[in-house]
Amino acid sequence: MNDMAKNLILWMIIAGVLLTVFNNINQETREDRLIYSDFLEEVRLGRVEEVQLAGINITGVRRDQTAFRSVMPLIGDDALIDELLEYGVKVDAVEPEQQSIWTQLLVASFPILIIIALFFFFMRQMQGGGVGGKGGPMSFGKSKAKLLGEDQIKVTFADVAGVDEAKEDVQELV
Repeated sequence: MNDMAKNLILWMIIAGVLLTVFNNINQETREDRLIYSDFLEEVRLGRVEEVQLAGINITGVRRDQTAFRSVMPLIGDDALIDELLEYGVKVDAVEPEQQSIWTQLLVASFPILIIIALFFFFMRQMQGGGVGGKGGPMSFGKSKAKLLGEDQIKVTFADVAGVDEAKEDVQELV
């Protein structure tokens, strides 16, 4: 396996690990998603034991200990807390969870970094990447001449001594 394939596999593994980490960080807990009207119906039927209000987000636990989540309409429901207390639901309010600035910056810059890495990867590949000395569209101006050792030279002056064509070729060069 050549170096380019090893580098590609390494980058793919790194990208896979990073995607898995980001997915696990941002993954919400597995809760039932209720639309707001269904949430109110569950409260009125006495199936809800407790709720947590975080801004417009509502998370809670039913009496059968299954978790759920819902979102309050942006208009707001001023009577919601009174209704929850009327049906014996424990109410807790928490501040909405904010991601740190570093997490937001990392998540926002990750796609840009991937695009830059792909750009450099393809540019290296177009230029030959220094692997095997292969040329490419960006390899103009590079000499393809090879330096041969004395043991690699197979044609000598004695072999071409009587050939007039060889003399003419040498005269053209000189």
